[in-house]
Amino acid sequence: MNLRKSLMAVIALTALAGCDRKEAARPAAPAQQEARATAGTIVAVGDSLTAGYGLDEHDAYPAQLERRLQETGHPWRVVNAGISGETSSGALSRVNWVLTLKPDIVILVTGANDGLRGIDPKVTEKNIDEMVRTLKERNVTVVLGGMKMVANLGRDYTRAFAAVYPAVAKRHDLILVPFFLKGVAGRPELNQADGIHPTAEGYRIVSDTVLPYVIKAIEQTPPSGG
Repeated sequence: MNLRKSLMAVIALTALAGCDRKEAARPAAPAQQEARATAGTIVAVGDSLTAGYGLDEHDAYPAQLERRLQETGHPWRVVNAGISGETSSGALSRVNWVLTLKPDIVILVTGANDGLRGIDPKVTEKNIDEMVRTLKERNVTVVLGGMKMVANLGRDYTRAFAAVYPAVAKRHDLILVPFFLKGVAGRPELNQADGIHPTAEGYRIVSDTVLPYVIKAIEQTPPSGG
């Protein structure tokens, strides 16, 4: 990685780590969503990459994913439960709140902020493992989104971090999205000025990446009728 790319990576990572938690939880179930008949509820849990930091909620990936599901004949509601700046510990602390949303499926994309803070990947893995265990005990189907860290954090750390997601997925027999930001990470034209949060077009690609894994989860999950 040359000096310019290294500087851009540091700036981008700082931006993600410092995202204002005021973005916080999105409305759990907008009235227009409640009014529409749905086959079930998908809750997208994560940090600013789920919340859609810097964009209208309409352009964040959960909203775009819901539209794509509708287009493909899957009338499922997708709730945006992303909180900017959240670590995996924060996500674990609110897993019981997530359950109050009565999800049939949870898309879990967390841990990026752990990496930016240099948190031991073993801690991240333990937190994600506990969240998954709690969700599965309530018969919630979990789709786990894999994340990666930039190379300038060190080879050993980035390898250990990336290994967390397939390890948890294998342990719990989960549907794994190998890399949530595939085709988007590192492409300036698909990210906002901070270099790490996707634009609306970037999130379109993210939603297309996630879509087949979510459809697989739907096929494994009995419809709840919303």
